[in-house]
Amino acid sequence: MSQQRHYSPLDQVLIQADAALRTLLPFTGHTTRPSPAKLKDETLLSDQESRHVAGLMRINHTGEVCAQGLYQGQALTARLPHVRQAMEHAADEEIDHLAWCEQRIRELGSRPSLLNPIFYGLSFGIGATAGLISDRVSLGFVAATEDQVCKHLDHHLSQIPVTDEKSRAILEQMRVDEAQHSTTALNAGGLRFPAPVKMGMSLLSKVMTFSTYRI
Repeated sequence: MSQQRHYSPLDQVLIQADAALRTLLPFTGHTTRPSPAKLKDETLLSDQESRHVAGLMRINHTGEVCAQGLYQGQALTARLPHVRQAMEHAADEEIDHLAWCEQRIRELGSRPSLLNPIFYGLSFGIGATAGLISDRVSLGFVAATEDQVCKHLDHHLSQIPVTDEKSRAILEQMRVDEAQHSTTALNAGGLRFPAPVKMGMSLLSKVMTFSTYRI
């Protein structure tokens, strides 16, 4: 039988610092899956279209930065080992999305948001707080967050030019993955948040999308 490894407080700090750096610095690691855009041909976009798509992909990239912060914070404070492992596994899967979005942003001649460190820190704090309250609340927060992400992805897919198959392929695969994360969190016992809470989360999400589209 495998034994659960226990980390000292210093180990935990170093682990979290490493996760933050890997999230916020330009991606240099290896993804578990190749980008869905890899098999799609690049198409010629106008300057206006390129700027708009880059802005949308920048929003999605920051969303993945927030997901990393959220999951890392939850994993730090989760009480049950299987919940902690679920948070860490979800964070690993989101790394793919992070890398895919960053690569596409660079291809469009732009860069990730300068506000990412702020949003990572806020998300980490929210995740850690949710984990301290209870694992059920923590899992429920994951489900509610992923539902918000799916709505953003649907909205962005409706705005991306039909000819931009690369960006579209990335967002479509992300949509599938995020929906699965929400379902998994609820099936694991996550709390279904009431409508007022979801409305508050939606307002915070709008602040993020408005600011990171350009900055």
